[in-house]
Amino acid sequence: MSEEKDKKSADYSADNIQVLEGLEAVRKRPAMYIGDIGIKGLHHLIWEVVDNSIDEALAGHCDTIRVTVNEDNSVTVEDNGRGIPTDMHLKEKRSALEVVLTVLHAGGKFDKDTYKVSGGLHGVGVSCVNALSTDLKATVYRNGVIVEQEFKIGVPQYPARQVGTTDKRGTTIHFLPDASIFTVTEFKYETIANRLREMSFLNAGIRITLTDLREVEDGVAKSDEFYSEGGLVEFVQYLDETREKIIDYPIYIESDQNGVPVQVAMNYNSSYAENVVSYVNTINTYEGGTHVTGFRRALTRTLKSYADKSGMLEKLKLEVSGDDFREGLTAVISVKVQEPQFEGQTKTKLGNSDVVGAVDSAVSETLQSWLEEHPKEAKTIVGKVILAAQARHAARKAREMVQRKSVLGGGGLPGKLADCANSDPTICELYLVEGDSAGGSAKQGRDRDFQAILPLKGKILNVEKAHEHKIYDNEEIKNILTALGVKLGTANDDKELDMTGLRYHKIIIMTDADIDGSHIRTLILTLFFRYMRALIESGYVYIALPPLYLLKRGKDERYCWTEEERKMLTAEMAKDGREDSVGIQRYKGLGEMNPEQLWTTTMDPNVRSIKQVNIESAAEADHLFSMLMGDEVAPRRDFIEKNAKYAKIDS
Repeated sequence: MSEEKDKKSADYSADNIQVLEGLEAVRKRPAMYIGDIGIKGLHHLIWEVVDNSIDEALAGHCDTIRVTVNEDNSVTVEDNGRGIPTDMHLKEKRSALEVVLTVLHAGGKFDKDTYKVSGGLHGVGVSCVNALSTDLKATVYRNGVIVEQEFKIGVPQYPARQVGTTDKRGTTIHFLPDASIFTVTEFKYETIANRLREMSFLNAGIRITLTDLREVEDGVAKSDEFYSEGGLVEFVQYLDETREKIIDYPIYIESDQNGVPVQVAMNYNSSYAENVVSYVNTINTYEGGTHVTGFRRALTRTLKSYADKSGMLEKLKLEVSGDDFREGLTAVISVKVQEPQFEGQTKTKLGNSDVVGAVDSAVSETLQSWLEEHPKEAKTIVGKVILAAQARHAARKAREMVQRKSVLGGGGLPGKLADCANSDPTICELYLVEGDSAGGSAKQGRDRDFQAILPLKGKILNVEKAHEHKIYDNEEIKNILTALGVKLGTANDDKELDMTGLRYHKIIIMTDADIDGSHIRTLILTLFFRYMRALIESGYVYIALPPLYLLKRGKDERYCWTEEERKMLTAEMAKDGREDSVGIQRYKGLGEMNPEQLWTTTMDPNVRSIKQVNIESAAEADHLFSMLMGDEVAPRRDFIEKNAKYAKIDS
């Protein structure tokens, strides 16, 4: 053993130390720079390019940005900013354009005179896009001339060259993601549109257009334009358009605290959810950070002080917590920081400690004045807080009652749960199955070692329209929580999910491929999004995709998951071109499959199709859930009419 160790030590020498030149490091470890190489990382390429244009806008030099998804899934981003410098970089002895596109940590973002604030302060953005693209072409309109340069997987094909004259200015970046790097290469229109909509709200007065040349109808490409005059106030109104407001107009806060510009828009609605969305230099910090901490601290302290002075809390014999002040709150926080300290290149959490005080001061001062100037609305907010405290207390009692019953009853799992033999949560899977019939088939067809089955009877409670304490009266939801081993709320009565007892790292929702199945799936997803979002963010929630059709001709049997696949396979299997020789079975429900079929098509890890649920934009997800599951009918009708052509409805 000692000789073997010595040999391994001897083999490890200077020759084993790799020095990656230029953009090789990005191609070698792309996830280090863009998060992952799946759908999220693919779209991150667009964000990096658009963020550069937004930085020009923040500096006051750009008011129009155009994003185009081309027929071949390449993307073109144009702006009317100053244009990337194209003159010779003395140190590098090549054009500044080439330096920006090929050298990591090169750019104007490090010079405070060029960009006072910027989202792309790591300086690896557009060069990463270049490294991870099969082809990239940069065209710069600057100082009366047009300069262009092309690259292939980050390698310049020729020096930057002048190709004409112009009276316009700006930069155009056209890139095609490298299919050998990314597991997915098709951009999603809605994902891009949601992000650009946010950008327009965060940068009032900037016009952003999105065009999709892959989808053309009557000679007109699919397109949207995003423009906001009211900025964050309009953002909050958009997020709350499907909810009943208890204050007519959002509270707006704008201040510059010690060189940190702070903008906050907030409003209260009749829902039970808190929706706080935060940004730093227009970058969505979906994990929060010090700016969110400062906001929450100021909100709680200021509202509690007002409530105490008003005497409205005197008769309340319950302690009011920070959560109570945020129930039914929708808020957007945007700060501009010269040198933001983010956690990682993907910039999901702000760490600058000085920002806590800046946001705290800005919110405290303005909110205190607003409460004094609007006594009627202030009283309404405090009344909402009191109801939240009472409901939270009722929820705690209901939660304790459920836990006490569980202990007195032996702490057993739900009777309907068919648990698996393995106890390692990283291996175990829980199927939430619609109906006892499908649940019975799933129990018989599963791999008992690592797959657990929990049948659900009917539709669970719509938590979008019910307070937390109602959850503990719903048998199906109680069964889900008990089976998972998680707890809503903790000893501190906040709304953080306690996952210490989580028993499965794959939670798979399996419902019928019909309208009722879709509704049940949406109800379950609403429960997870509102009360167990950490499970989604950890990547533990999936949707099973059972086949829609079984095709038979003789002993030849094949399953189809889409209508297009059915047509193609029917033509392929048809005898002498006669499609009527192929028997077609349309599965209306999971219960129509026998255990072997359910295992083969939907549960066997080697062949099944499951989709991981993720949150691309917390703001857009909140808006979508409140629209689909809330009380307002008109927005839901508009959504259905707009998206009806994409629905797969049986004839």
